[in-house]
Amino acid sequence: MTTNVVMPQMGESITEGTITSWYKQVGEWVEKDDNLLLISTDKVDAEVPSPASGFLQKVLFPEGETVEIDTVIAILAADKAAAAAESTAPAPEPSAATAHAQAPAEPAQVDRDREHAAPSFDASAEELRKVRSSPLVRKMAHEHGVDITRIKGTGVSDRVTKKDFLEFLDKAPAEPSRPASAPAAGSRPPVPGKYLYHPTASDRMEPFSPMRGQIADHMVISRETSVHVTTVFEVDMTRVAKLRAKHKDAYQQKGVKLSFMPFILKAVTDGIAQFPIMNSAVVERSIAYRPEVNLGMAVAVDWGLLVPVIRGADEKSLLGLARSVSDLAERARDRKITPDELSGGTFTVTNPGVFGSLFGTPIINQPQVAI
Repeated sequence: MTTNVVMPQMGESITEGTITSWYKQVGEWVEKDDNLLLISTDKVDAEVPSPASGFLQKVLFPEGETVEIDTVIAILAADKAAAAAESTAPAPEPSAATAHAQAPAEPAQVDRDREHAAPSFDASAEELRKVRSSPLVRKMAHEHGVDITRIKGTGVSDRVTKKDFLEFLDKAPAEPSRPASAPAAGSRPPVPGKYLYHPTASDRMEPFSPMRGQIADHMVISRETSVHVTTVFEVDMTRVAKLRAKHKDAYQQKGVKLSFMPFILKAVTDGIAQFPIMNSAVVERSIAYRPEVNLGMAVAVDWGLLVPVIRGADEKSLLGLARSVSDLAERARDRKITPDELSGGTFTVTNPGVFGSLFGTPIINQPQVAI
């Protein structure tokens, strides 16, 4: 008897995940609900529990592979002999998709229609979003000499998935491809000595995780989209400090840590009530006023940065906000936050002071208008 392990859907907008680490080796016993592997998506890193107890008979995708949701990624066997036999069997033939991805680069179509040209040096935020793809897809495109901007993406935010790329190759007529060493059309050429660093033999290279790559892309898009202006005010927190000292023990008895963050969040929600334009989004040449106040709360984790969202923050009391802060921060650091809890924010609060700085100048979390 065997059990399939499938790539889970970590949120409504998630279409694929990247296998970061396998916690078990082929032939090892796995208990039901034990963490079997770690996956990364555009929004979150998450540990995937085993759906059943059994021996890990087969791993169908290696670490670093990006896989669509609901795809079988491993097989568990109740019988140890079957798992052992599988671990010593010859390597299976690669799937059609894998073989296609690993085949020698074939000429691919390069649409020369200027109407569909790649994003220029002054590309809009929407154009920049359309070229987003997973590291695997970008590698495949580089190997095949394909400009990703020619491919219509079906993933979140028009993201180009592995399936989109393979279908494009199947349909593309032969045409001389761009040399692999040439920059993509519309890309920014490196500036010698300023942006391009040539690693030396002694350097330890560590590729971006999917999360860090997504953060980097999103922050660049934000700077391209909004003119950032930073204003700093000095605020006397004496009364807040006294109020916190007076009530923190009572909150602790309720299982809630009363930090300064809930007071900040309460001040933000009160401010948004007076100035609702701070809870808006810019849509082309219009302003969309959003009725819900969903506060994003930046949480630094060892592998990147997460921004879980407190929904309906304006309807919560100080205790409710404190409870949300404790819950979301703890689950974010334990990799138990869900992608849906990381989306839908209308205003973000971040606290760089925890690192000892006097103040910071954060980048706006688009499509919000302030942080």
